[in-house]
Amino acid sequence: MTLKICLAGATGWAGSELARGIAAAGDLNLVAAVARRRTGQKLGDVLGESRLDAPIFASAAEALAQPCDVFMEYTKPDSAKANILAALEHGAHVVVGTSGLTDADYVQIDAVAHERQLGVLACGNFALTAVLLIKFAEMAAKLIPQWEIIDYASAGKPDAPSGTVRELAGRLGKVRQPRLEVPLEQTVGLRETRGGTLAGSQVHAVRLPGFVIGVETIFGMPDQTLTLRHNAGSSAKPYVDGALLAIRKVSGLVGLHRGLDAVLEL
Repeated sequence: MTLKICLAGATGWAGSELARGIAAAGDLNLVAAVARRRTGQKLGDVLGESRLDAPIFASAAEALAQPCDVFMEYTKPDSAKANILAALEHGAHVVVGTSGLTDADYVQIDAVAHERQLGVLACGNFALTAVLLIKFAEMAAKLIPQWEIIDYASAGKPDAPSGTVRELAGRLGKVRQPRLEVPLEQTVGLRETRGGTLAGSQVHAVRLPGFVIGVETIFGMPDQTLTLRHNAGSSAKPYVDGALLAIRKVSGLVGLHRGLDAVLEL
């Protein structure tokens, strides 16, 4: 069976690499793309990939007029939620690669997905090393009561923390709440230097040239520490295999699921 895919953000950094991955997959067919600046063109002409003949539309609503099985959301936070809800209303399962959506957004998305009996798989990061970091961190949090998270990204990334860190903090918060030796309100000096609190975890966001995407979780116990770190380079290729796997697996889900490991045997 060939799955029909609609890809929003098809000419972006990650979306364009995923489009090429879909073109090379024998069981996937990219039938429509969303890229506002390239409206009316063929995606293959824009990307230099002859196997892609999908038309480009200005909006998800227009693209979804082309029937699809899975809608892949790879745009920006200000349009992602509306795109996801539109896809669900059109009867498509959804894979989310866009960061910056809030927990409240996902509560609404989950409700609509359950109402429609469709699956939504939201992944903060499709790279296998990032998925493993989150799983290893969950294991560590069961045994180590204190940790903090450092979020690394390029200077131009507008959202903080990243989707990867949001997913990580949320998952750790379900294991337990980390212990603070000194309550935040008792901080002497600048309270802001202790970072922001996300799902109980202290998160410190670094935005500088030289970074693409990275996350570091530091666990501490008396006289010992454990550091787990994932770094991504400038290529979007590490995310393609995971995104393709998510696209193939999302139809087996109902409701919202967070993290690629929801469809992995880990």
